[in-house]
Amino acid sequence: MKTRMQSLLLGLLLVSGVFLSSCEKDNNDDNTPKSNTITDVVVANKNFTTLKEALVKTGLDKTLMGSGEFTVFAPTNDAFNALFAKLGVSSISDLSSETLTPILLYHVLGTKAMSSSLQTGYVSSLSAGKGGKYVSLKITVANGVKVNSNVNVIQADIIASNGVVHVIDKVLLPPTVADIASFDGSFTTLVSALDANNLVGTLSNPSGTFTVFAPTDAAFSAFGALPNDLLPVLLYHVLGQIVYSDQISTGYVGTLSTYMENPISLYIDKSSGVKLNGAVNVTIADIVGTNGVIHVIDKVLVPPTVVDLAIANPNFSTLVSAVIKAQLAETLSGTGPFTVFAPTDEAFSNLFSDLQVSGIADLTAEQLSPILLYHVVSGNILSTALTSGSVQTLAGSTIQVAVGSGVTINETTNVVIANIQGANGVIHVIDKVLLPPSK
Repeated sequence: MKTRMQSLLLGLLLVSGVFLSSCEKDNNDDNTPKSNTITDVVVANKNFTTLKEALVKTGLDKTLMGSGEFTVFAPTNDAFNALFAKLGVSSISDLSSETLTPILLYHVLGTKAMSSSLQTGYVSSLSAGKGGKYVSLKITVANGVKVNSNVNVIQADIIASNGVVHVIDKVLLPPTVADIASFDGSFTTLVSALDANNLVGTLSNPSGTFTVFAPTDAAFSAFGALPNDLLPVLLYHVLGQIVYSDQISTGYVGTLSTYMENPISLYIDKSSGVKLNGAVNVTIADIVGTNGVIHVIDKVLVPPTVVDLAIANPNFSTLVSAVIKAQLAETLSGTGPFTVFAPTDEAFSNLFSDLQVSGIADLTAEQLSPILLYHVVSGNILSTALTSGSVQTLAGSTIQVAVGSGVTINETTNVVIANIQGANGVIHVIDKVLLPPSK
């Protein structure tokens, strides 16, 4: 009897042990957090098998499993198949990791953005552009969510532990500045003009480096009739270098528009926002493409004459007033070419002090005209072409040029900024007003 009871107790203990062990295992399973990163979301969805393959090939699957918050615009298998057909390849295996990485990163934002928080405008992807900035995506939310105008979000807000996934129906390709202008929707006139002047190919060059000051359709409408030869105007909106808003400083930059093979200058004033040539405002900055950046502007720029260049720079306000009073503005806006040695406001202020007058108002047009013409030489003479010696001015008398470590006029006047190129001549800034010799 005793032996039978012992066996029974032993059996009960064994059963209890198995039950407890099973319960413990179940409890442990319940307490184990299940991974739900963006990579997990992609892996779990049969419509993302190609995306999964691409992420694994580039190693970005690990990135999207990591900490942080991401928004991923995830192309479906059908979207990838359409891309393969366009590229003439059969699968992900035909594309290198170096090709795939910037494409995939262009689908990723470095923040979590639910569909309800998305707004129409540009956002930065994680695909690197040139110069340390990231290539821009255009979001439009007017009728559903669209990316870059023709890519639709077909399913939004798939939540992951490290962000959110929005399903899209096309693969996004990192755009050039030409691509951005084409899909933006605000630049239809500009794009048509670029196309008509064979500049779309230029601005699509992946190895190029461009800054485009892009006038909107509204800016073109306000401008009115465009000149017959639009090419110099279009090129005047483009720099052959990338300049982001945080790199812009007040001063002159050369554009791709030329006069006598010299880049025509654009004056940038950053004292209050960003203003070009005194009257044109940058309204949206830093739309980043793979080969440059676009800054949106509210007026059309026109290659300036030497008079226009002077008007654009607030440091020439006295000179401009003098030119207008002397009725020389029309003359100096003519065909030219002219080389102008342009005194600053400070130079004029020193002259007024020497003459014991208060300003331009105390001088007649007859007095001003010969003084101003004494600062003008016929021809488009860059500082590199200046040589020491006498140079005839439009006043009929000569100035004495001395070229050494710098350029000096009449022994005591220095050229402080050289080669500001206009569409009918060049300006050299000087630190004193030149006075013609007494007759």
